[in-house]
Amino acid sequence: MAAVARVVPEETDGDHRADLVAAGAIRLDQAVAAAAKVGLARIHLLAWRDLDDPEAGGSELHAHRIATLWARAGLDVTMRTSSAAGHDPLTRRDGYRVVRKSGRYAVFPRSALSGLVGRRGRPDGLVEIWNGMPFFSPLWARCPRIVFLHHVHAEMWQMVMSRRLAPVGAFVESRVAPPFYRRSRIVTLSSSSRDEIVSMLRLRADHVSVVPPGVDPRFTPGAQRSPDPLVVAVGRLVPVKRFDLLVDALVAVHRHVPRLRAQIIGEGYERPRLEARIRAAGAGDWIELVGRRSDDELLDSYRRAWVLASTSQREGWGMTITEAAACGTPAVVTRIAGHRDAVVDGVTGILVDTPGQFADALEAVLRDETQRRRLGRAASEHAGRMTWEATAAGTLEALVSEAEARHRRGPG
Repeated sequence: MAAVARVVPEETDGDHRADLVAAGAIRLDQAVAAAAKVGLARIHLLAWRDLDDPEAGGSELHAHRIATLWARAGLDVTMRTSSAAGHDPLTRRDGYRVVRKSGRYAVFPRSALSGLVGRRGRPDGLVEIWNGMPFFSPLWARCPRIVFLHHVHAEMWQMVMSRRLAPVGAFVESRVAPPFYRRSRIVTLSSSSRDEIVSMLRLRADHVSVVPPGVDPRFTPGAQRSPDPLVVAVGRLVPVKRFDLLVDALVAVHRHVPRLRAQIIGEGYERPRLEARIRAAGAGDWIELVGRRSDDELLDSYRRAWVLASTSQREGWGMTITEAAACGTPAVVTRIAGHRDAVVDGVTGILVDTPGQFADALEAVLRDETQRRRLGRAASEHAGRMTWEATAAGTLEALVSEAEARHRRGPG
């Protein structure tokens, strides 16, 4: 791929190239210059939800970071999503346009129709964000395009959809959609997610690129940890995060670490059920469901925490793990795709195989200050090599490569 040759040696293999992207060896200004040579000036992103949506999470933050940096670098960027309650359908955010129209499900056919007829102008390049339900861009897009797929949803369909609709979603993801994406360039966050995409969706491994997420430079170690053992977890209060398992593990640890305190940061429709579980365990005075937090408040929680915990069942990476790591806070997390790349087991944190082992691993890290400090130092060093500029550059480089391939094939 010519775009890669401009930045890194052609003999660089896929895994080493991902390391170079994470380290910033592929620079954004170089990627933008390569984009200009192949006519990529106007880029559209298709996403299910907008950053202002009440249920926005890591996928939406990831898209926002890339769109912001591309716009700042001089590209004309438009993001199309479903509507967000209380927000205007058309707006600008940090240099890029946002078009928020249609409902949760109508956004898929409406976006396809708009793209087919060029209702908002023909883009030079398209990024489809496949978040469970795809937009089927291979059927209607007439420009170079890539597909960002954080992870396979798999059993998540049973967690978030009704008994009637869950099999439909799973069937579309695993059976209907993959044949249409066989020739598409897929970009994902981690090598472990790539392995699942290849094995579960049966997409070609050589068509799946890994571009790790970045870390905002404001995430740095603070002056002082909490005087009491503090566990922090961050995420939407939805079934896939399995905060109920975390509550159970925290209650078990509290029996041996009586000064333990915990904060679960985030909002979602699972809040009433979690509140009831915490009350039933008699843990309401030391486990807090603190809701959404400002950027400064989140930073403070990361810095004060002794451990970042995640019992999630599905993640593309786990950006909260890396944000906490940049603050010198190690992690105890489930051994799932995404987490296996975000955490270097035994070096920057601990990977746990079963829910039953989670309490033991959490307690071990909380009680061993020497180990905790060692893990925290390594976590900070590991996260320090990751930047959003490198993520934006690596994603744009994938789109440039698709544009070059399209030009080589010629008309039709």
